[in-house]
Amino acid sequence: MISTPYEERVMRTLGELGIPASFVADRRRPLHYECEDLVSIGLDMFGREQRLERQTAARWQAMIASAKRDAVGLMAVSGFRSFDHQRKIIERKLAAGLTVEQIICVSALPGFSEHHTGRAIDIGTPDCPPVTEAFEQTPAFEWLIRRSHEFGYSMTYPRGNPFGVIYEPWHWVFDEKTI
Repeated sequence: MISTPYEERVMRTLGELGIPASFVADRRRPLHYECEDLVSIGLDMFGREQRLERQTAARWQAMIASAKRDAVGLMAVSGFRSFDHQRKIIERKLAAGLTVEQIICVSALPGFSEHHTGRAIDIGTPDCPPVTEAFEQTPAFEWLIRRSHEFGYSMTYPRGNPFGVIYEPWHWVFDEKTI
């Protein structure tokens, strides 16, 4: 098997974090490459600039405009996340004493985050704490369930997903093949 420099970087990083390669292989998590064609989608709900892959960004803008016409507010919480940023998230959690098993239920390992692709976005709405299951009870979530497919978006981590990741009603990914 021939590996790419990116795959080698992922495996080296996992080793540096003390995570055996078998750990990822056993869970059949897909590798996600970093997007290099990113555009700004403006500020997130915390005032930080967020970026997405070009086509994903266009569909995001169309989706939030459509939701707004239906009196629903969709807000970006987190878009593109680099490999290095994801590594720092994992390092912080390991330093806080969490086990790898605990971490991967809530955070992807570096190289395995959909956020690397620039096609994933965590979505929030006014008057709801971000990245919580409470999002499921909002008009924004209801609107996404009914309409997101029209814009090529779907929820990656529903309840009981095959990846063993907690239920994330806020995490959506764009796939141009679905529109």
